[in-house]
Amino acid sequence: MSTRVPRTERTVTRAATAVFVVFVLNGFNFASWASRIPAVRDDLDLTASEVGVLLLIGAIGSLLALPLSGLVVQRLGARRTVACFATASTAGLLVGAVGVESGLLLVVGAGLVLFGVGTGVWDASMNLEGAAVEQRLGRAIMPRFHAGFSVGTMAGAGVGALAAYLHVSVLGHLGVALVASLLGVLWAVRAFLPAGAEAVVMPGAHGTSDTTSATADDVAHLTSARHAFGAWLEPRTLLIGLVVLAAALTEGSANDWVGLAVVDGFDQTHATGALTFGLFVTAMTGMRLLGTGLLDRYGRVPVLRMCALLSIVGLAIFGLVPTLPFALVGVALWGMGAALGFPVGMSAASDDPLRAAARVSVVSTIGYSAFLAGPPLLGLLAQHVGYRHALLAIVVPVVVGLFVLSAAAPLPTAAGRRGSAERPA
Repeated sequence: MSTRVPRTERTVTRAATAVFVVFVLNGFNFASWASRIPAVRDDLDLTASEVGVLLLIGAIGSLLALPLSGLVVQRLGARRTVACFATASTAGLLVGAVGVESGLLLVVGAGLVLFGVGTGVWDASMNLEGAAVEQRLGRAIMPRFHAGFSVGTMAGAGVGALAAYLHVSVLGHLGVALVASLLGVLWAVRAFLPAGAEAVVMPGAHGTSDTTSATADDVAHLTSARHAFGAWLEPRTLLIGLVVLAAALTEGSANDWVGLAVVDGFDQTHATGALTFGLFVTAMTGMRLLGTGLLDRYGRVPVLRMCALLSIVGLAIFGLVPTLPFALVGVALWGMGAALGFPVGMSAASDDPLRAAARVSVVSTIGYSAFLAGPPLLGLLAQHVGYRHALLAIVVPVVVGLFVLSAAAPLPTAAGRRGSAERPA
């Protein structure tokens, strides 16, 4: 009996390490692709609107898969879901890279659809596992996992910048980087994620984290399609989705366009564009590492308001100043402002462990719709006003998000579980 608590603590620590590694490698994969978008544009001779349509295709894949991600995780468990869909994500990007190399746009599109499906479900499942670990620990830790994602994007952007500087082909770069990343994911899943990790996502009937107390009817209800899709009728869940949507637009617009905006707007090289993207994700990483302390001290809503204001100021500076050094200040503020909306939204959607999978599925789907609408609209706008001025449009959803941030406040039961982790400001 005396060894039971330490063993539980070791299990949670191993799970936290595994989740962090998986977040890092998810970010690395995404940034490996995002950092080479200028090269893809040039290799395929695409216009700004055509690049937007290409990015839209990948978002469609995610939106097709995300509504079912809650059911998938509940049926397969977080471990198998991450392994399967990380493999699908990697395969999709490799197919897309082959299409870029051969100049076949249809092949690129097909690869990006598969990439979108894989990334969307992989993202939802790792967030569910992260929320489960956070609930076991009883304190805010989700921003640190998303900081891991940002660390991965920093590494991916750095490798991408080096590959662009050395004129390495998109296929050569992604072929090596993504295969190594996938091996890391499969190792992390086997070595760290506990076999019973999904027990935290699927708790017992009384909100405990022990599935042995759940009846067969409880489990059947949790894994039913009716339960999964019922979350679409919950006002709080939908408002959290809007918070995440604004955050996803703020972050995603930089992922997709900041490199091109610097290359074309300031007449810079592809390597400089990739490094600017790296600055953005570095600023996000720093804010996410600070975020756990800020959330514990001030609470979710005040911190999210501060981030929204940073985003607005950063976007305005980047879009309006005439020189690159000042624009880079805007990129840094923009990255800090974009840092916490998504992880806090995932935590808010997971406040009730019994309904976490269904609600995270809904919130993720709404958030990923930003990648459906954002790329083509910004691409079309950039055709007329340029990339930098087009990005100013992101200020609108950020301002709208300010009016619904209160939906992210913790539920009373969640606040009670965390204790001082969510003190009022």
